Amino acid sequence: MRIVHYLNHMCLGNGHVAVAVDLACDQVNAGHDVYVVSGYGDLDALLVRNGVKVIQFGDSKGPLKLGIMAWRFWRTVRRIKPDVVNAHMVYAALSARIVRLWQRFGLVTTVHNSFDEQANLMRVGDRVITVSEAVGKDMHARGIPRAKLRTVTNGTVGGVRRPVFFGAPVSLLHPAIVTVCGLHSRKGVDYLIDGFAMVRKRYPGAHLYLVGGGPEQAEFEARAEASGSGHHIHFMGYRDDPRDVLASADIFVLASLRDPCPLVIFEAREMGNPIIASAVDGIPAALGHGQRGVLVPPADSDALAREITRLLGDERLRETLSSAARENIAEISVRRMSQETLAVYRETLPPGLREAEEREPTVRPRRALPRDEVAETGGGRG
Repeated sequence: MRIVHYLNHMCLGNGHVAVAVDLACDQVNAGHDVYVVSGYGDLDALLVRNGVKVIQFGDSKGPLKLGIMAWRFWRTVRRIKPDVVNAHMVYAALSARIVRLWQRFGLVTTVHNSFDEQANLMRVGDRVITVSEAVGKDMHARGIPRAKLRTVTNGTVGGVRRPVFFGAPVSLLHPAIVTVCGLHSRKGVDYLIDGFAMVRKRYPGAHLYLVGGGPEQAEFEARAEASGSGHHIHFMGYRDDPRDVLASADIFVLASLRDPCPLVIFEAREMGNPIIASAVDGIPAALGHGQRGVLVPPADSDALAREITRLLGDERLRETLSSAARENIAEISVRRMSQETLAVYRETLPPGLREAEEREPTVRPRRALPRDEVAETGGGRG
């Protein structure tokens, strides 16, 4: 297949982008001809190094944004002639649907965040991928027909973006409780800070490390100081790969109030962290409904404090949870995610091409590109 992953942007620190990069690179390895088309981004070199063709056509803003994106995308796909377009963001999906009026291709949309007020607009796809069963139920409740919906759970392990970790762990003060998340209210950081202050009544030497940045960092820093544990709460900032911190953690905690299918849960599982996380959206499934970690109610500082205290006091339980986190690691692999996504793509192909793909799903000859297109796909901004 000739596949296009289409996004508004390709910037670091965005889960949509991370999933698209992993899929694109793995699909090249499976023998497909893969493009990433976006407005702008940071990951050109990684994509090009792994055989993905990159086209960036600049940022689009203002009231004419959708029309500008559709025009630019039409100019791109009339040369590429893709079999399938996978749109990962709302404006990308809508502009691709407009272009489909003149260009023939299968359109697959991926809903990464069901709490986005505009997420139901992803219905424009022939098939709509949701990143967890919870997101699928939410999207059906918001009017997307079941016949269109397909669940493909995220995966992070074994992809080129996150190769096997052989680095040195960051030196932390122990016992070390670590979270990795954007610093905004949806991630429940305030509840975690309050819960950690309770933990220190039993374990005064404990430390909390927050990896990530965000618009509410100043408010959380003030809350940490007011909790009386400010000197034991460390704001580490954004890290593209947090596994060096996870490698040194005694416990990983994710206190989200909403979270469709957080990639960091899989990174923590890969690193063998004992995990405590909120029982919301796709998190329970990501933790095997309690088999791979401890689930707590959202927005409950007491429950967080209770479980963190319990794990700090029970080394054998931490070892058991560490082993459980690593079990069935193939279920959270990029390869599994990519194969299931390709199966959804095939559903959108014309019958003849679909049958050919089913007979020969691996390496196939690639169609030659027009000379002017080859000059445009070197990975630079344009």
